[in-house]
Amino acid sequence: MSTRAFHRTDRLNAELRREVGLLVHAAVRDHALPQASVVDVDASRELDVATVWVTVLQPERAVEAVKALKALAREFRHQLAQTLRLRRVPELRFKYDDSIDRGERIDQLLRDEAGSDHPGA
Repeated sequence: MSTRAFHRTDRLNAELRREVGLLVHAAVRDHALPQASVVDVDASRELDVATVWVTVLQPERAVEAVKALKALAREFRHQLAQTLRLRRVPELRFKYDDSIDRGERIDQLLRDEAGSDHPGA
């Protein structure tokens, strides 16, 4: 039975995903931003930068949401420094995760293709 070795970055990514998710949820509520969720966090090996992948309920407002989160990144980092027990909190870089949008597009194309195979249906 093989076990996966967990590295420090894996533990930090999980903790950052949880904590940044809470901060994003509060920012959405407090700043009237489009509904956004943290999908994943990927910290660099040196732990100096963390890419925060977010998805937005209304994809057409994704640019607006990511821009607002980028503007709040320094405030989030400061709040994380007070919450997490880290010597140095990584810089947060927000990016939009479009994998859900691409998946929905592929699903729609497959449904359209299946519908055209059965013209009488």
